[in-house]
Amino acid sequence: MNYYRTLIAVADDCPVSHSVVPPDRGERKTVARIQYELLAAHPYRYTQEDVLFATWLARQGLEDVPEQEIARLHEEFFSRPQACLRSSPLAKQYGWGLLFDDEGRVALCPVESGDYRRLVAGQAGEVKVLKAFRSKRA
Repeated sequence: MNYYRTLIAVADDCPVSHSVVPPDRGERKTVARIQYELLAAHPYRYTQEDVLFATWLARQGLEDVPEQEIARLHEEFFSRPQACLRSSPLAKQYGWGLLFDDEGRVALCPVESGDYRRLVAGQAGEVKVLKAFRSKRA
């Protein structure tokens, strides 16, 4: 379920041309804000599965449960199909590419950066480029 040596490029219908920090909305953090904070603070530390599970835990208010409970929740969470990070609001709405290394760990890649442009142009070796899913049908 993880990606390796892959850039998830921003969606074709992404409304921004420069990366934007997702805003807070109300008391609960949005999926975009949780994912942004996780990846901005720890580039190349987490895999896609780690990000999806940590986001779900945070949205459920379950960050401080015991380790044994985490293992059970992890198994339960991944027993159902999960959307991949190609559907992340970071790449769909906020202008963040998601760059995965050889070990499947992910970092943010701003759409306006030189690295992003080189990767999308195919000038970065064996990095596969996949577009994030569009927000609207064509």
